[in-house]
Amino acid sequence: MSTIVHPSVPQTYSPVQQNTSVLSRFFAWAKGQEERRFMWLALAIGGHGCVLTPLTILLIVALTGMNLALFMTALFAMAIALIVNLAAMPTKITIPVLFVSVLVDLGVIATAAGMALN
Repeated sequence: MSTIVHPSVPQTYSPVQQNTSVLSRFFAWAKGQEERRFMWLALAIGGHGCVLTPLTILLIVALTGMNLALFMTALFAMAIALIVNLAAMPTKITIPVLFVSVLVDLGVIATAAGMALN
């Protein structure tokens, strides 16, 4: 019964560790926030729509004399966050849209401040 062959090289399994990008980890986290969906809705409507956007528009009026391009950019950013939330999209879509719209508002504020300094 010596016909059984044993491999001479040890066969060990070493799993390859895959590095996930920050973006894919963020989207996985956003997808996991589904049970906190109404908190994100309240943050988008209450925080962004009622606090950040009016603050941005007031800064545009105060610093640049009502620049129409900046005004429309701020309103468009708020409208996108509002539309996505009212359409009841999943959180893997609404959270990134909210963050992008907040970044757009911060960019508008920085642009208005830069225009005021000139």
